[in-house]
This record gives sequence, C-alpha cells and structure tokens, in this order.
Amino acid sequence: MEREKYFEATSYPDIKELIYGSVQKYKEKTAFIIKHKKEKEITYENISYTRLLEDVNQLGTKFYELGYENKRVAIVGRNRYEWVMTHLTNLLGGMVSIPLDKELQVEELESCLVRSKADVLVFDEKYIEHIEEIKKRGNAKIEKYISMTKQEGYESILDLKQQGKEMLEAGNNQYIEAKIDKDKMSLLLFTSGTTSKSKAVMLSQNNIASNVYSMQLVEDIRKEDVNIAFLPFHHIFGSTCMIVMLAFGVTTAFPDGLRYIAQNLKEYKVSIFVGVPLLVETIYKRLEQGIAKKGKTKTVKLAKKISNFLLKLHIDVRKKLFQEIIKELGGSLRFVISGGAPLDKKVAQGFYELGIQIVQGYGLTETAPVISAENFKKMRYGSIGFPMENVELELDHQDEQGIGEIRVKGPNVMLGYYENEEATKEVLRDGWFYTGDLAYFDQDGYLFLAGRKKDMIVLKNGKKVFPDELETLINRLDEVAECMVYGMPDAKDKNDIKLSVKIVYEKEVVDEKYPNITLEELENLIWQKIKEINKTFPPYKYIKNMILTEEELIKTTTKKVKRNEEIKRILEK
Repeated sequence: MEREKYFEATSYPDIKELIYGSVQKYKEKTAFIIKHKKEKEITYENISYTRLLEDVNQLGTKFYELGYENKRVAIVGRNRYEWVMTHLTNLLGGMVSIPLDKELQVEELESCLVRSKADVLVFDEKYIEHIEEIKKRGNAKIEKYISMTKQEGYESILDLKQQGKEMLEAGNNQYIEAKIDKDKMSLLLFTSGTTSKSKAVMLSQNNIASNVYSMQLVEDIRKEDVNIAFLPFHHIFGSTCMIVMLAFGVTTAFPDGLRYIAQNLKEYKVSIFVGVPLLVETIYKRLEQGIAKKGKTKTVKLAKKISNFLLKLHIDVRKKLFQEIIKELGGSLRFVISGGAPLDKKVAQGFYELGIQIVQGYGLTETAPVISAENFKKMRYGSIGFPMENVELELDHQDEQGIGEIRVKGPNVMLGYYENEEATKEVLRDGWFYTGDLAYFDQDGYLFLAGRKKDMIVLKNGKKVFPDELETLINRLDEVAECMVYGMPDAKDKNDIKLSVKIVYEKEVVDEKYPNITLEELENLIWQKIKEINKTFPPYKYIKNMILTEEELIKTTTKKVKRNEEIKRILEK
C-alpha cells in the first residue's frame, strides 16, 4: 500500500526554525499551562507561544554571556515548564542538550554526567540531595549547577532569565543571531538499562525536525487540542512529542502524577495525550473495572455491538452512547498515541469502540524516535501501521513466516553512539540501521511487531516463541499485575527448553474478588486460567511452569522488564 500524506506541513531543517515558525503562526495562543499551588490556593498561568520564545531568548542570552555557547548542558527533573525552557534554550543556541533520567540512582546519574562530559547541570529542586552528593564527590566536571527554582547557594533559571532580559534590552543579540548546524550532535540521550550497559545516542536537530515533519503529515493533531505531558521528557519519545505539539500549535499541561490522571484529564479538558502502553492499558483497565463495579459490563457490551453495527453503515453514535464513560476520562479526550512497546490489541479496540481514536507508533531513541505509525485513515488492531513518509524500511533475513529484523534508512537515524565505535558498527551497516526488533507485514502491508531478536526463545525442534505474544494474553487476566515469559532448561531433556512464566499478582483485585483465598488456592486458580490460554496456541507454545509472586519485576526506569536480571534472580532462588 502506497504511503499517503493527509495534512500539509512545513519541513524545517532544525528546531530553531521550527519554533520560530510556530511562534509566527500561533503568537498569543497558549503553549503551556503552569499550575501554581500556594497553600490551599491554586492558580493557573498561561504561557503563550510568543512568551515561550521570549523566555528562551532571555535565558539563552545569559547562557551565552556565561560562555556556554557550544557547551554541554544536562537537565534532570520532572516534566515542567522550566525543563522545556532549558531544553529549547540549548537547542536554539546550538548547545548540546543532555536530558537525564530523574529516576536514576546517584551513582548512575553521576556516571551519565561523567560519560557525557557535561559542563553545566540544570536541576529540579526535588532532586537536590542527589545534586549535593554529586557535587561533594567531585567526579563530574560540572562548571555550574543551576536550580529550576530559587534555592540557597545556587543561581536559578529565573534569575538568569531576568539578567538575560536586561542584556537583550541593552541590544545583545548574539544568542538570537546564532546559526544552527543542523547535522552536528545536538542531543545526547542515554538508552534505558543499567548505566554500564546503556549507550549514549547522538542525535542532530535535523534528526528530530525531520521526524516531527513526518508525524505532521499523517497524524490528526489539531491546534485546538489540549495535551498532557505524561511521557517523561528525558525519554526521546517524550521530548520529540513535546516539539510535535509545539509544531501543531497545541496547548500542553503538566500532570500531577499517575494517581491524579483522572483528575488532570478533567481539570485541563485534555483532548489528546501520548503514552506508553503500560499507562494506556492501566487507564483502560480502570475504565473496565469502573464499568464492572457499576454492574454495567453486559449493557456496555451490547451497546458496543449496536454501535459497531451502525459504524458499518457509516452512522457513528459512539460519543453519545458512551458519554458517561468518556466523562470518566475528563469528557474531552478524543485521541491517544501509544508507543514505546507493543500495545494490547484488545485495549486499542476497546478505546476505538468507545469513540476515542487510538493509534500505535513504533520507534527507538536511535531513530529520534518514530519509524512507523498508524493514523486515522489506516488502523489495524495490534499493528504499528506504516513507515513514516521519509523512512525506508525493510525486513532482513525473513523466515518462512515472513518474520525478519526491521532495518531502516532515513534522516531520523542517529549519528551514532557517543565514544562507542564498536556498538555503532554493530547497528549501522551499509547505510542501514538494524533495530534488533522482529516484525512481519500482513497481506495489506500493515506492519506487526513479533518481539525483540534477543528475547526470542528457540526450542529444540527449531520452533520460535516470542514472549510478548504470550505475555499480552496473560496480562489481560484481572488477577495479573505483570508477567514475564521465559525459557528454562527442561529437567527431562537438558537440550530442550520448558516455557515458564513468572506472574506478579494484582493484590488489590485479588483481595477484593477473593477475600479469604490462600496463596496455594490463588496459584491453582491462576494456573487453570493459564491452561485455558495454552489451548489458544499450538502445543509447542504451551506454558509448562509458573512462579507466582507479589514482588515487582526488575525494570528499567522506562518500565521495561530486565529479562536477564529477572532470570538470574529466578535461578538464585
């Protein structure tokens, strides 16, 4: 199927031109909403597109005066306006921006600062203890520590911005007139994983700008939309999507935390958000549980059947029919983008049937990030859609089922891994970037992920098992919080592998549904459900062994299970 463009968009070579273009187009429209809490009083401040650029230029002017031109500025903190301002200041001034994961332990954070050779660190006051510890150790060669708010002993972004404003008014245009090299390293991002294994990805402004442009061509994001920034900005998916929203003229609000999702969706009248499957699936699970608590599961099922039948006749009554359910999500939600890992197709279908459009995208830090995505014209449950307009995609070494490794070419492909030529050569070969992800095309050209190449389990008979496929079905069970499917040597045949699963049970659900159940009874109950799931697969995919626990699986800060570490933990017990 030929790739199409559904919307008009301007292609910019770098982020500076992109932001200037948006400011010219959207001027006094609100770019960001900041919530201020003072004791019990809550107020909201609207930052216009014009004000955003003014703030960036003021801070940048001071950064240049401090000698940070061509320097490396690291940022650590929650999603907030000061984070955005610092990041854009770096990009619009040609500095290297180093977004760091706020969830890292002190040692890991320090290691990232050392490895990236950061000159300056802008930090969120919430993490001041980590900063004090890093300062005391003295391993990171940081020239200046800058706080996002006023903190004793530190200069703040606010003070520096004010000083920059005075310098601008006095005619200092050095920062504003700075020329951007679109192809040089502008972002340095660490991939998720333990620091010793994580790689630092070098991205240029053209990598990001080209990706933003390709998303603008196909995704139905509107300037009237209100977005909530759930995805952490230190993650490439989060920071690129923040720029995507600015390119579309969208208003963005900041969440108060996962516990306040429902409240924030209502509070800001959120119409669009981008999230990882874990978040999207959690929201949908809560919706289902809410419907069940009200005893309306059968009613909603019947309403969906009627609605789906009418949709075939091009009559859409979903918004009216499911008005009460949509109110639980704030009442304004119309569009969700999921990415970062495969989304359960049942969840995708569930949202769509309620009248909320949901599309799935796929990409990596190394591809800035989007490689392929669904859109409002081309959706298929479970699919990751079609390659972006400027991305060339092939499946390498396809097997008899058509499954092969995704490899891509395009302007969004990274410059390489920082100071790691060996790792760069492993993935960048003959002009192609090899993703390590396995996928296949269906008969209509839709792309489907099969799993990570390194996670694939190969049985003695040569059959391949992809853990994701089994985990998706097991995770649908109400009693399951999360799970991991893995292969263990078979006691009867050391050359073969026995498929096993480690399940973390959902304590709240179990306590509510089975108040007096013993662990042994719960194990038996869940095992019976696993046996039912087995029946939906050929025998070689049957799970033969189960571990049940309340202890959370070991994960990266981006909530991906560290399989090797989990297996090590299982073997040690």
